[in-house]
Amino acid sequence: MRRKPLSAVLLATALLTVAGCGGGGSSSGEAATAPKDPEKVSGTITVLTNRTDLVQDGTMKKYAAEFEKTYPKATVKFQGVTDYEGEVKIRMNTDNYGDVLLIPSVIAKGDYPKFFAPLGDTKDMEKNYRFTGKTDVGGKTYGIANFGTVNGLVYNKAVWKKAGITDWPTTPAEFLDNLKQIKAKTDATPYYTNFKDGWPLSSPWTNSIGSVSGGADAYADLATSDKPWTKGSELNVLDTLLYDIVHDKLSEKDPTTTNWETSKTDLAKGKISSMLLGSWAVNQMRDAATKAGENPDDIGFMPVPVQKNGTFSATMLSDYQLAVNTHSENKPAARAWIDWFTEKSGFAAKEGGVSALTSITFPDVLKPYQDNDVKLVERSEARTVQVDAIDNAAEIGLAKQDYRQKLIDIARGAQKGSLQGYFDELNKRWAEAAATAGN
Repeated sequence: MRRKPLSAVLLATALLTVAGCGGGGSSSGEAATAPKDPEKVSGTITVLTNRTDLVQDGTMKKYAAEFEKTYPKATVKFQGVTDYEGEVKIRMNTDNYGDVLLIPSVIAKGDYPKFFAPLGDTKDMEKNYRFTGKTDVGGKTYGIANFGTVNGLVYNKAVWKKAGITDWPTTPAEFLDNLKQIKAKTDATPYYTNFKDGWPLSSPWTNSIGSVSGGADAYADLATSDKPWTKGSELNVLDTLLYDIVHDKLSEKDPTTTNWETSKTDLAKGKISSMLLGSWAVNQMRDAATKAGENPDDIGFMPVPVQKNGTFSATMLSDYQLAVNTHSENKPAARAWIDWFTEKSGFAAKEGGVSALTSITFPDVLKPYQDNDVKLVERSEARTVQVDAIDNAAEIGLAKQDYRQKLIDIARGAQKGSLQGYFDELNKRWAEAAATAGN
């Protein structure tokens, strides 16, 4: 991971705060309209991506070559960004943040019109695309899903079988017991937090809100909640599970030395038993297994270990959203790339993701869910703006890694405190912020 000097990061954070997350210049408000005639699409566009692996191995270049067959006057260049959230956030203090980019999760939904060109009216877009509510602001859609993801646990079936476990755990307590069996009967690390990379502690866990109750409005309901970490609530159940995993020494010994890329191979080899991620990760783990000479069929996918009325639920929501920089001088070419990449590239299927196109069915990696009647819950984005406002005012960061890193540090004794004490603190901060920011 490339690092910025701390002073630069603090300065950038201050700039974003002072400017209200404003870019280097004002938004033109000009729409990025889908071009009808490929011959009229021209220019060179820069596409920012977090998939540095696909840039380095030439995969993205192959996609560009196929795109340029349809749009011969356009050229696509890629910039792979390792610390995507951190670096792109800093770049967005200027006008120079590519022509096409993945919307950073730290950008509040209400600020999208400042940074991104509208792609169309949501009432029209939702006829053909899933997840349009994710970037709907004022009836306009500002991003199209790279693909959708269904949340769950990627796990090594051979490790679980060796530990004598054949059925999916149905409660957090049963899941913890399973991890203890794995620790006792195998050499695998029962659960891997990916603490150092950080993002696996933010999006996979927060995206699982809705898995506990099976309700599409679970995340939206945070806008009207004074105490989101109350016993039995979505965040309480999920964060307690993470705390207990670490507290019971069922995760890696030193979380400060974790490595995301290495973890994929380690899970494929059976050195790690499980990680909470999205369905997109299954094929990455299977590819890692193949490269390591292991059996890719050993990579499984199970829902969060909670049932309601005997049924598992799994949240289905957008992964990163592809957007057009409002300052781009090549909006037609940028929009053409997004449309082609979504509709023609086959990227979503290859990644094991849910296509943004409503006309395409679910990927094969979700067959275990379908076979076991797991309820798929498409998360409502109706009150995301309000939730973001409260979250930002409370300085908790549901879409950031910090608060769960602190949770882990408390669990492993690296910071003073208790689980209930931390939940009380979070509830207090949320309630105070909700009294003003959520209105």
